[in-house]
Amino acid sequence: MEANFSIAYIERCSKETETMIANESSSFLNQSISYLKVHKNEFIYVESVLFDDIGVEGISLEADDVFGTYDVMLGLKLQKKYDKLLREYLNSSLDGEHSKFDLMFSQDDGLWDLNFALNYIAGYKEDMSISDAFALIHQFLFNLVEAVKKPTS
Repeated sequence: MEANFSIAYIERCSKETETMIANESSSFLNQSISYLKVHKNEFIYVESVLFDDIGVEGISLEADDVFGTYDVMLGLKLQKKYDKLLREYLNSSLDGEHSKFDLMFSQDDGLWDLNFALNYIAGYKEDMSISDAFALIHQFLFNLVEAVKKPTS
């Protein structure tokens, strides 16, 4: 499945204040993800209809100052009962040397707050475009939701 972000809503935001710096067109996504390491004070927030099927409203991506990874942050609309399956999938699918992910269920909004490093997803490349990064994130989350919701036999 090829993810197309040509009609996505894209913001560049300040990490410090979380305020929008600029709305961007889809052409912004053609840049290398190294943009985030050059602009360490920014994160990119993307909303897309592609995320609707996987229960995600929007995804933020930023460079981690400490580990040098690209951090993915989102809210995932899945029931709390999927806790064990979510953790099992994330543990088996993310391949990294540091903390692989942060996952916490929020009773307030009924969402899983999920953070993980893009670098730990199979298919990640240091020189990939921002668009390719979001396509990889989308595919990873699609596979996650499919695996978690799949009935066990």
